[in-house]
Amino acid sequence: MTAQSATAVTGTAVVVTGAAVLVPGADTVRALADGPACGGAPVEPAAHVGKKGLRYKDRATQLGYALTAAALRDAGLLGADEKDGLLVAAAGVGVVASSNFGNLDTVARALDTIREETVTATSPMDLPNASSNVIASSAAIRYGLRGPNLMVCNGETSGLDAVHWAVTIITAGRADRVLVLGVEPDNEVVRRLLGGGHAVDGGAALVVESRAAAAARSARVRAVIGPYSRGAGEVDARGRRWEAPAHLGKASGASGLLQVAAAVGWFDAGERGPVQAVTGSAVDDARADLLLLAPEAA
Repeated sequence: MTAQSATAVTGTAVVVTGAAVLVPGADTVRALADGPACGGAPVEPAAHVGKKGLRYKDRATQLGYALTAAALRDAGLLGADEKDGLLVAAAGVGVVASSNFGNLDTVARALDTIREETVTATSPMDLPNASSNVIASSAAIRYGLRGPNLMVCNGETSGLDAVHWAVTIITAGRADRVLVLGVEPDNEVVRRLLGGGHAVDGGAALVVESRAAAAARSARVRAVIGPYSRGAGEVDARGRRWEAPAHLGKASGASGLLQVAAAVGWFDAGERGPVQAVTGSAVDDARADLLLLAPEAA
């Protein structure tokens, strides 16, 4: 569906019904849209989902748990208590997660142990976390999301690509709604990779669903997913853009989701012009862009 919207191809409008943000200096879409405060405190996942189930989980997965719970609740799909479970059929909810640095610390630690000792010295608690899909699969297991499950970790365009794949899953009839999650942790391994820079240490999550599915449960539409494109050329300006402040750090796989969440924040505040999310640059393998439209569009 390159350079075309899901609506144009299939007649199925895909909308955003839930959004969550957790980054230092901003924990709501409105705060993100206005600009995260400099010097914000680190995100504490336990403060959002409790300590149970966080032990032995890497930082990215813990952040993913907190964002998943917040986005599902914002969309009206999860009760106030996790024990209440989903309020819709679990098989109809998929997950697409985006992260480029996600479990890098776990993989590096396992490789160091194998090199310095032997494979028998690796921790059995670490090995499940070495899978690149651990963020998406862990969120699905904890919250009972039994639809299609996908992890995207293909560089700077990863976040918007994840939204695109969520739209594809819905328009193909594989799920009614999809949790889309973008998260990047900050740790010593990531900082070494970035040459001393730091990652955002947080991210954003969305719940996207067909307009029909949203209407069937009287869900509030927060934004409409417009045209998506991916390629090597320049991106034409088609709407207002949100840019992460430098102090937030490298957003990488979370960048696209943060931009969409900021668009939701602007729409919540009353803006009605289109918002354009753009990821990638001339030095990356590709660029991606996605247009977000006001709730009453389409």
